Amino acid sequence: MTFTLPDLKFEFDALEPHIDKETMEIHHDKHHAGYVKKLNDAVVGTNLENKDIKEIIGDIDSVPEEIAKAVINNGGGHANHTLFWEILSPTKTELSGDLLEAISKKFGSFEEFKIKFSDTAATRFGSGWAWLVLKGGELEITSTPNQDSPLMNNQTPILGLDVWEHAYYLKYQNKRPDYIEAFFNVVNWDKVAENFSAAKA
Repeated sequence: MTFTLPDLKFEFDALEPHIDKETMEIHHDKHHAGYVKKLNDAVVGTNLENKDIKEIIGDIDSVPEEIAKAVINNGGGHANHTLFWEILSPTKTELSGDLLEAISKKFGSFEEFKIKFSDTAATRFGSGWAWLVLKGGELEITSTPNQDSPLMNNQTPILGLDVWEHAYYLKYQNKRPDYIEAFFNVVNWDKVAENFSAAKA
């Protein structure tokens, strides 16, 4: 197997009460594991086996047509979730430094950013993701359908929120805005700032 399921850096129940243990367990061990298995099945025997997933997703047009859909769905799912687990933390962190300054400059304030990001996440029709990305040196809030990645649009994701129903339905049912609000209690802003610095380099 070329691609592997990354371990969580915390226990399944560590994000409670904001994200429940059962959701985390199913989301990581079933959904993400499923994307990894299907991705490996799709690329076996091709020159994609030994490439980094970000490299593959960032050059999606070069993926052979017969496996492109599987790579978009499952490779995107793998890349998206790998980032998602990294920007979650049971330990409260504060947004500060260059990223706070950049967010305030772009969106007016952190609160204005939070409102716009939350609205983007809440209004993503069906399954998908909300993102804070860097493109051409500029921060942008965007969303993608299904498991599409901003990397496919020449954007570097630094913060992502999974708004597929499997990410929240056990606890929040159809109350997606409540899940979005809860998400902000478990964001690892240190990691997001690290992503921002790396994207600017």
